[in-house]
Amino acid sequence: MEAYFSMPISSDKGGSGQPAGEGAGNNPEAPNAISIVQRGNLKALETTLRRQWRMGQNIVLCWSSDARGVLVIFVPHYFLGNYCADGEITPEESKANEAFIRELISGERRKTREELFAISARLDVSPTFIKLDSALSEEPQVLEAVEHVIKRYGLSYVENRAVILFDIVDFSLYTPFEQASQLNSLSYSMNSAYNKLLAQGIEINFARTTTGDGYYVWNRDFSPSANQDLFVFMLLVVADNTVAQVASKGHTVPVIRTGYHIAGHYELYQAEGVNPSVFSYIVGDVTIDLARMLDLAQPNQVLIGDFHCEPARWGSSAVKSINAVSAVTFVNACSRMLPALEGILLSGKSIDAISCRLTEGVDADGEQRPRRFRIVDKHGMSRCAYNLQIEIDLAGRNLSLGLDQNELPCRAAVKPGDSQGGKSIDAAPSAEELFDDLAGMLKKTVTKTITED
Repeated sequence: MEAYFSMPISSDKGGSGQPAGEGAGNNPEAPNAISIVQRGNLKALETTLRRQWRMGQNIVLCWSSDARGVLVIFVPHYFLGNYCADGEITPEESKANEAFIRELISGERRKTREELFAISARLDVSPTFIKLDSALSEEPQVLEAVEHVIKRYGLSYVENRAVILFDIVDFSLYTPFEQASQLNSLSYSMNSAYNKLLAQGIEINFARTTTGDGYYVWNRDFSPSANQDLFVFMLLVVADNTVAQVASKGHTVPVIRTGYHIAGHYELYQAEGVNPSVFSYIVGDVTIDLARMLDLAQPNQVLIGDFHCEPARWGSSAVKSINAVSAVTFVNACSRMLPALEGILLSGKSIDAISCRLTEGVDADGEQRPRRFRIVDKHGMSRCAYNLQIEIDLAGRNLSLGLDQNELPCRAAVKPGDSQGGKSIDAAPSAEELFDDLAGMLKKTVTKTITED
């Protein structure tokens, strides 16, 4: 479950079934239409890139405009791994190389001519010149199209992006027909949530990938509100799915468990025949963390990862904050924006009020704080997460989503002065205990657990 393929979700306003952001360049009357000459340049560029790409053998790192065409840096697909893991360099140099590559493949790929040749010198590779019939235009829509083409033939890294995992509980126990029905139902809940948010002026340019028994979802946009918009989207999907469960018969609507996390990941395109696919797939810390988090989650539970990110800002044009906020602060900020969702219809009934909160408990110092849970996976690695509770007043009917206080695990009880399970610390272990310890070491197995941190 480390790599997942994206599928488009229709998000057009006109009901054409065409994904948002596509097709504008094919309409000569569009306000930012690309001219015929520049379309010819883009076609020539992609033709050459496809030829040099060689079904994924090579990838593009960056590009720069030239008076007679475009300069690009191609490297073999294995080059980056070798560059970061060269056995002849120190661990510090390896980390520096990896940081350099991550920065290189993050964000915009266009470089100045001087920057491109400096990168070429550091990597010890020669740039490739692609001749075009005319100079590439500096129009924003043309440069954006070039960036999109370049990324399709390369590898990208995103430092911090929110991703949701919707996981269907006991999926493998259902018949193939029921499985198809459940995936279709969950897909409809996502499309329905998108349309409801669009009607409220919140447009999410999101992608989804199937994991076989659910979906990963992320926002393609990088606006200040992108992660927060996706959080609100998650709440509506969970609510729509719950309402559908109540109205359904049999096993056509899934019981899900949901995770939301913000972290880094790589994004790339799979080869389909002789061309790269139109849609990307992602792999990285954020997808791995989500998979491990939900491995021990209960049905209907909503888990929030323990992350730090940019502050929640809806419609803000403020400069990027240098201070990251915690997951707790992020959820609190998102909750304050939820009144904007009042009036949205779920199954024909209006949302009169909606709120969310992280489950809280009293700490040893008597303070009320969100309860944080430690999840240990099969490899013995631990991650922390919070439990989210959602309350919706649906036309006078209270809808409680997520798990409440009583359904969550507690801290492991430790008796005072009994840190060794009731035996004196100075007591010598028995032969039976020594054999048990040895057997445990030989098995090298780790018990997956989730406990309050």
